[in-house]
Amino acid sequence: MRLKFTTKSTILLAILASLFSFAKFDHCIKTNWATPDVYVHACYSDLPALFGARNLIHHTWAYASSLNAVEYPPLTGVVMWATSLATPGGDNSYRYYFLINALLIAFLFAGSAVLLSRMKPEFWYLLPLSPAVALSLYINWDLWAVITAIASIYWFEKKSYNKSAIALGVSIATKFFPIVLLAPIFLILFRRKQVKRAIQYVGLTMGLWLAINLPFMVFNTSGWWRFFKLNGERGADFGSLWYALQLLGISVTNLNIISILTFLIGIAAFAVYFFGLDRTPTLAASAFTVVAIFTIASKVYSPQYVLWLTPLAILAMRELKDRKAFWIWQGAEVLYHFAVWEYLAKFSGTHFGLQPKAYAIASLIRIAATIYFVIAVSTRSKAPQMAEFLSSSVAG
Repeated sequence: MRLKFTTKSTILLAILASLFSFAKFDHCIKTNWATPDVYVHACYSDLPALFGARNLIHHTWAYASSLNAVEYPPLTGVVMWATSLATPGGDNSYRYYFLINALLIAFLFAGSAVLLSRMKPEFWYLLPLSPAVALSLYINWDLWAVITAIASIYWFEKKSYNKSAIALGVSIATKFFPIVLLAPIFLILFRRKQVKRAIQYVGLTMGLWLAINLPFMVFNTSGWWRFFKLNGERGADFGSLWYALQLLGISVTNLNIISILTFLIGIAAFAVYFFGLDRTPTLAASAFTVVAIFTIASKVYSPQYVLWLTPLAILAMRELKDRKAFWIWQGAEVLYHFAVWEYLAKFSGTHFGLQPKAYAIASLIRIAATIYFVIAVSTRSKAPQMAEFLSSSVAG
């Protein structure tokens, strides 16, 4: 059974979810993001934090400094800088900057909901109803990349490959994570015996990415490179499998290599599963698994990453009983959302907070729930043994 909708009703539901999310951040707006309130009340946001920390409050160009450039790809940096230019000065500048960006994010969220309603009319409503999404909506600028990634999948399924590649190139130039979508795209086209088209698709995507990045690479080399430098130098960080193991007394050496190898093993397992299916799966059905593998293997998992995963999870669902797995996974994401802030509260001057081992367990529960959802939507195929192989490989 499909839930009937109109564009207006979809936008209305998205607006209501945006307002609910805004209410969650309201305490920090009123206290001007005072510490430790931002952690105790779980309303921390990078929007005002980086407005000051990256000197955007003085309208400094986002990539001007090699030591203090924004730690994001160019299009996110441009948004951060451009919205700083529109922000009034004075004592309330942090609040205004947050409000301007939050308004734009709310528009992007509504647009994402409309796209999903066209792609998955039986499950689209789960996006605005997702509690983990509402809790995380205004933490960062991720929605700018999410909507273009969804658009890329939408056009790929419509076989408008050039539009899809352009949207994906823009998405990668905004937040780097959508680059992993090239893996299922290549596999799908390869299995359809469209190798030339696959090469053209990858070429157009990465060519556009390079065209967007090139001016930054030439004129702000060190500032542009800071994003890649920080990610390369980063150790085991909050939310990751590796950080949880570290808190439990299990240290992983050569983490960059181990993280990459874990991702590659996961993708190889996905490829085995993929080619074991009777029919070529759609990109919509494959995207969640690949991005989930990426987040599990990554050295960090920020709470707003659920904004990447939730639309893809909805696209991967095929039957009504998939909703059970979806809500279990969402519950684990909500648990993690509060766990990370209460863990950080412990280090911000409060007399309470989540203990390290409890935080590690919450992180592992989230990872286990993600794997569970991958298994749930994968075992609908005619090759369940491949799904089991995939799940065991990702878990390992």
